[in-house]
Amino acid sequence: MEIHQMAILSDNYSHLIVHREMGTVAAVDPAEPPKLLEWLQEEGLRLTEILCTHHHWDHAGGNEALLQVYPQARVYAGVNDAEKVHGVTHSVSGGDVFHLGGEEFHVLGVPCHTRGHVAYLWDGNLFCGDTLFVAGCGRFFEGEAREMDEALNHVFGALPGPTKVFCGHEYTVGNLLFAQSIEPDNLQVQEKLTWARSRREKGLSTVPSTLEQEWSYNPFMRVGEPGVQKRVGQEDPVSVMKALRELKNDFRPPSS
Repeated sequence: MEIHQMAILSDNYSHLIVHREMGTVAAVDPAEPPKLLEWLQEEGLRLTEILCTHHHWDHAGGNEALLQVYPQARVYAGVNDAEKVHGVTHSVSGGDVFHLGGEEFHVLGVPCHTRGHVAYLWDGNLFCGDTLFVAGCGRFFEGEAREMDEALNHVFGALPGPTKVFCGHEYTVGNLLFAQSIEPDNLQVQEKLTWARSRREKGLSTVPSTLEQEWSYNPFMRVGEPGVQKRVGQEDPVSVMKALRELKNDFRPPSS
């Protein structure tokens, strides 16, 4: 199986897990149906699964239109988000395992951005929705700092470093500018920012990254670093996480 990344809406990504031999596609957060349906027709493929990371419209809002065309498609969503997601056939929780195309998919429970937010892990590929971004994390809309710390630094933190991070938005440059404000002397931040700006100037994606890369420049995954703790005036990881999110919520990138 292969992964095809599709840019949708204004700055979202849907990740399509393609099984060419079977002619099937499992789509992660396919929130722009016309674009996906056109692509499926061009490629001669059919949609068999929809993997929703959470209930927000820019991730799950395409389900109804897609199910009108592919009514047999299975829809996966976190058990605590399932009532807000159209067409759910499989409510899943952290620790669940299911099979697509003969491959194992593991469900990771990562509530905070929403109560039922889940991530899907397949063969070293992490589809993490709005929990983890390149150099950032999602807002704590329905949860607390301790839950985001658990998600990023314990659930994701326990995965192998080479794990690829397929997130739901193209927020990389802005996130790195914030990371630079937290750790101005971090060379990994500076190098990644230069790379990301170059990619975006060419209209190219900055996703995926890897967890080991995130550990080197993502402030929300560096809550134990003395420099980050000093910057926010906190030492407890959860307090650092809370302070970072509050700073990011109010952050405005410097004008160029």
